[in-house]
Amino acid sequence: MLGVFGEFERAMIQARVKAGMSRAMEEQAAGKVRIGADGKRRKHIGRPKVSADTEKAIRARLAAGVGILKIASELGVGSGTVQRIKRGA
Repeated sequence: MLGVFGEFERAMIQARVKAGMSRAMEEQAAGKVRIGADGKRRKHIGRPKVSADTEKAIRARLAAGVGILKIASELGVGSGTVQRIKRGA
């Protein structure tokens, strides 16, 4: 019986999260920008991008022949980030 309630609660949480994400995406597509009390923009969807300086440093090290894991540890980014920049995406 407790399992049924657990499944129901999980389904309710998933539905609320999906509804909130779709609403936030619609607001972002409509160009609505919300500013928080601290002056920062809200409703950003997705992971933040690496800075242009970091991307430039990654490209320079890749051109110099440094390995992906070494670059990632030196610059404090993930190896997937270095791989994405390497393949030009």
